[in-house]
Amino acid sequence: MNTTTQGYPQKTYTGPTKRWVQTMDLRNDSALIAEYRRRHAEGQIWPEILQGIKNCGLLEMEIYILGTRLVMICEAPADLDWNEAMQKMASGPRQAEWEAFMAEFQQCSADQRSDEKWQQMERMFHLYES
Repeated sequence: MNTTTQGYPQKTYTGPTKRWVQTMDLRNDSALIAEYRRRHAEGQIWPEILQGIKNCGLLEMEIYILGTRLVMICEAPADLDWNEAMQKMASGPRQAEWEAFMAEFQQCSADQRSDEKWQQMERMFHLYES
């Protein structure tokens, strides 16, 4: 399937959800970007990191890339408290090690947590009625 013209399938949930959209820039180095992609390929992300994402309450996490720009979309139950979820994720097994492992590719400090690296984006347009 050509996802650039066909789109990406989305999960359906039984209850109300909400979404956060964040952005971060990678260092402008094609070799580093290729390695960053490889480390995020299926089967390459450490199992503790995937479990930590689930354990903090997120239902889905997607990362999109264009050049050096990353956009991450997180979906969660409507009652999720973002700050509590990020604290829980940050304290998970190997999370700090993962953040340091990824920092060489990102325009950030190696000691920053995920929620400090990723910047929340503001939704400026919404098609659907309230």
